[in-house]
Amino acid sequence: MQIMKETTHFNFMGKRKIAAVFSILLVLASLASLFKQGLNLGIDFTGGTIIELAYQDEAKLDDIRTTLKEGGFNDAAVQNFGSIRDILIYMPVIATKNMADLSNEVLAILQKDSAEPIDVRRVEFVGPQVGEELTEDGGLAMLYALIGILIYVSFRFEYRFAIGSVVALIHDVIITLGVFSLFRLEFDLTVLAAILAVIGYSLNDTIVVFDRIRETFLRKRKGDSIDIVNSALNDTLSRTLMTSGTTLLVVFSLYWFGGTVIHDFAIALLLGIIVGTYSSIYIASTVVLTMGVSKADLMPPEKPEGDDVNEDGSQV
Repeated sequence: MQIMKETTHFNFMGKRKIAAVFSILLVLASLASLFKQGLNLGIDFTGGTIIELAYQDEAKLDDIRTTLKEGGFNDAAVQNFGSIRDILIYMPVIATKNMADLSNEVLAILQKDSAEPIDVRRVEFVGPQVGEELTEDGGLAMLYALIGILIYVSFRFEYRFAIGSVVALIHDVIITLGVFSLFRLEFDLTVLAAILAVIGYSLNDTIVVFDRIRETFLRKRKGDSIDIVNSALNDTLSRTLMTSGTTLLVVFSLYWFGGTVIHDFAIALLLGIIVGTYSSIYIASTVVLTMGVSKADLMPPEKPEGDDVNEDGSQV
């Protein structure tokens, strides 16, 4: 008995104008937040000191923050690291103190409120100059990635598809950065790595969708461009949902069980996967349709009549 494969018939492109308005509003809000308050750069970019401490019992973060504020360290950030007994303290650059004096002073302040000894696991310092270099190198890495992708898709697809994929990628990056800016989530090197991973994920998803759109254009003789794109999107829907769903499940597990150290990294991946899947369907495809792609644009060029002949002049 032959099993018939069920296909969906969602009218994705019928909602493309609503999706376009929604995306434009998100991008504008993200840009406004980025220009107004920027990103909450982590110590990797701004410079500062990281102090890892280990308590004998559970470390009470609220009490530790209060103690540090009373001791004059108002900008110190405290979070658990690995277990409820281990903590990380992030200190901004203090020009009047060196790393050793700063860590000793912090330890002395906290030790007054602790009946048991506190163990110092490590102390690391990132200078402002290194932070500036990381900021510049991180921005260049993202720029080079987008340029490389633009070159790749220009050779792989017809130019309308290349433009659509790049617009979708820029859309994904801006919205992800905008969320981090709006909610003041810490942006460090791990988040930058997540953004670069999102670029690759989104591009792969867009390429799969575009390949099916191109195949559907060449296969179907009837139907306008909107119908053909809708058909292609429905054909890839199960694959898209399966891939995105399994990836989201893994990333959510990282967020839930990975501890606070990788929370922002996992949030960036979660946002990127959701926005990237959405943009592959609505943004990239809408750009292609808006630019007027048709079956004639995807047909291979015809060979001149004199090309298909043998050396003796006979027709091949």
